[in-house]
Amino acid sequence: MTPAARLQTAIEILDAIAASARDGGPPADALIAEAMRARRYAGSKDRRAIRALVYDAIRAVRSAPPSGRAAMLALADSDPELAALFDGSPYGPKPISDADPRAETGLAAPALIDLFDPLVGAGEGGAMLERAALDLRVNRLKATRDGLAKLFPEGEPIAGAPDGWRLPPETAAAQHPAYGEGLFEVQDAASQYAAAALDAAAGMRIVDLCAGGGGKTLAIASCTGDAADILACDTNRARLRQLAPRAERAGATRIETRLLDPGKEMDVLADWRGRADRVFVDAPCSGSGTWRRSPELRWRLTPSRLDRHLADQAKLIALGAELVAPGGKLLYAVCSIIAREGRAQVDEFLDRHPGWTADGGYLPAGIGRAAGRGFLLTPAHDRCDGFFLARLTAPC
Repeated sequence: MTPAARLQTAIEILDAIAASARDGGPPADALIAEAMRARRYAGSKDRRAIRALVYDAIRAVRSAPPSGRAAMLALADSDPELAALFDGSPYGPKPISDADPRAETGLAAPALIDLFDPLVGAGEGGAMLERAALDLRVNRLKATRDGLAKLFPEGEPIAGAPDGWRLPPETAAAQHPAYGEGLFEVQDAASQYAAAALDAAAGMRIVDLCAGGGGKTLAIASCTGDAADILACDTNRARLRQLAPRAERAGATRIETRLLDPGKEMDVLADWRGRADRVFVDAPCSGSGTWRRSPELRWRLTPSRLDRHLADQAKLIALGAELVAPGGKLLYAVCSIIAREGRAQVDEFLDRHPGWTADGGYLPAGIGRAAGRGFLLTPAHDRCDGFFLARLTAPC
């Protein structure tokens, strides 16, 4: 493909991504993969170049653009080499006109920035959109971090994460044979900090209420030496099915999975009511802390979608509280930097649940900043995804 043809393909993919963002459709990675399957003539260099163009535009443009062309023109205005590819050549984009609209660039729409936690300063925007490193978590059931360091000597330890090892962005670690053997998982440092903050131990009864594919469930199994009873739940059957083969690969043998029916969760969880030593509520959220990995999420968030997330979070933290034994602990977490999903959600829970208290001192030194009665992690301050977490103790 010519450079101009690559650019035109990127524009067409951006059209699809912008439409999907507005309609709540598939994510950018899925749409890029679909577009490449439809263009089998594109070689590996073409695919890499097209993907880079698409993500450069997504990171630069603050909200869903009117068109893929408008997004690319916003980049071309400051990049003469890119602008020169709008040359009207066969399979390339038509020449630039003064009448062509440009998408607006920046971190996010002002209304969205206004929702950020007060701790997120103006100087943090660059880190929120830079390419993320690849973080690994060693599986203690099968390996050690020293062993992981020998497998990936180009990496470095992750501060405050005893099982963490950090590699350069887009390292193909999951293709290493050690991954198939269950020696490690790919897991951002923020999730590793959250799993450790649960303070789980051998012999406990633990519920991961929003387990998804089980990344944090496996982290809990690892840190408890596969000596705790863990119940992993989710409402998404396809995601929950991923956990069993992952657990087998990791050597985690004490994980039970249960599919929940929205609105009828306690019908399935009645035997755990008031009996769990620890409950992890990693609630669905805006994903505003993960823009380094999924920058198109800035294009997807609307007031109505945020309201749905807030309602789900309030429901899940209350449901989780019903499962906690007297004196037990609940860890509430969201990969978000929006105050209403973090500190405000916890304040509202504590107002509705007299006797519950918020813990402190459960993060490594230098990691996170106090945000109300929880803690906020951000890419600039903590070199990890944006994350809010609060550990709450039930009354005895």
